[in-house]
Amino acid sequence: MNTSFASLTHKMQRAAVSKMVDVLFSHMENDREKAIGQVVDLSKQFYGDSFSEEAYQQAKNILSDPDSKWSKLINSVLDQTDPHVARTTALNLGYEAFFRGTKTIRENRVKYQCNIPWLILFDPTSACNMHCVGCWAGEYGNKNNLSFEDMDKIVTQGKELGVYLYMLTGGEPLVRKKDVLKLAEKHNDVQFAIYTNSTLIDEPFCQEVQRLGNIAFMLSIEGTPETNDARRGEGHYAAVMHAMDLLKEHGLVFGTSICYTSANYKSVTSDEFIKMLVDKGCRYALYFHYMPVGNAASVDLLLNPEQRVYVKNRVREIRNMEHGPGIFTMDFQNDGEFVGGCIAGGRNYFHINANGDAEPCVFIHYSNGNIHENTILEILKQPLFMAYHNNQPFNDNMLRPCPMLENPQKLREMVAKTQAKSTDMQSPESADHLCSKCDEYAKNWTPSAEKLWNESHKK
Repeated sequence: MNTSFASLTHKMQRAAVSKMVDVLFSHMENDREKAIGQVVDLSKQFYGDSFSEEAYQQAKNILSDPDSKWSKLINSVLDQTDPHVARTTALNLGYEAFFRGTKTIRENRVKYQCNIPWLILFDPTSACNMHCVGCWAGEYGNKNNLSFEDMDKIVTQGKELGVYLYMLTGGEPLVRKKDVLKLAEKHNDVQFAIYTNSTLIDEPFCQEVQRLGNIAFMLSIEGTPETNDARRGEGHYAAVMHAMDLLKEHGLVFGTSICYTSANYKSVTSDEFIKMLVDKGCRYALYFHYMPVGNAASVDLLLNPEQRVYVKNRVREIRNMEHGPGIFTMDFQNDGEFVGGCIAGGRNYFHINANGDAEPCVFIHYSNGNIHENTILEILKQPLFMAYHNNQPFNDNMLRPCPMLENPQKLREMVAKTQAKSTDMQSPESADHLCSKCDEYAKNWTPSAEKLWNESHKK
């Protein structure tokens, strides 16, 4: 980072960046190619020699090429996003989270010798107005809530460590719509992203989000109306379509959250489905492998090796920088090589449920700490989180990143050694029971994963 800039106070830095963002956006209206080049140059001030000169030049070439997928995506975002929302996102996600936050987080990892996450995921409530088949949140029940004070404390303490991105899930976060908006307004320097079933998104809510500018959305949807509603209930697909239309109309940033299973994996990666998302205004599609969490969870929805390979290849085809359809995709199970394996346990994120229990992962319901008793930093130093810190990556093959799904013996060992307790609020599940549902899957996936990894990493 530029020395003179780094010497400024945080408040002064933000004010300076805010002015630069305003200038850049004004240039976007007249000469986007030049403005995008300026963005890359600005990035160099923050990251310096963290990247090679060739990498900066390559980024500038790709982003300024009017025929490239990424250029088209950026232009689409600029043309369709509300100006206030775009500027706020650039400041909060671009400057606070990516630039300043990343630098602070790296320093704190060294200082405290533990994982410090880039984002924190928390549940305002365990309540949900839907009951989707195979949903882990359904195991929590609907009686628990984080107070506004709890959520404010999470964000305040997280910011002190450099965390400026917060994702809300549940339950259904928008059951707590009023408090969510209040939180976003108080912490207007933070970027919030909400996982939602879409059914509670309406006109007045969109107007408030537009005014605030610092909330994005991940809408749950799973393929065709038939495949989606079979898991989520009749009428849900139509509700998502309506929500997308409202969000697009108000110039808000949104994408999708997609759980792929043995039943829907082709539907949620089809050309028709992706085209629909792009046409509706989705900017990103986050793919999650089905996890058999909960005592009653079915293993029938787990993919076989051939199905998983199909998903891996399709998601990468869609994401293709040169020929893709114009939407960013990420598959958290198959993209481990790009993020160094498992990102949980505070390495890049962790989860706080509606009871305040701090869990290493949204799918791993075990804990030694609770925000009602511990600070965020104390939570990151709890035994289970330190077990994650000391054992990551859980496998040198990044197509086998998870300590539960692909390496179930790892999770068994960590939970036993740290004496972490089940945080399930309805039906506590032992680590042995959870991992036993993954043993056969891990055994079957290993040969395919090894073959794929060796082929793609030949020297």
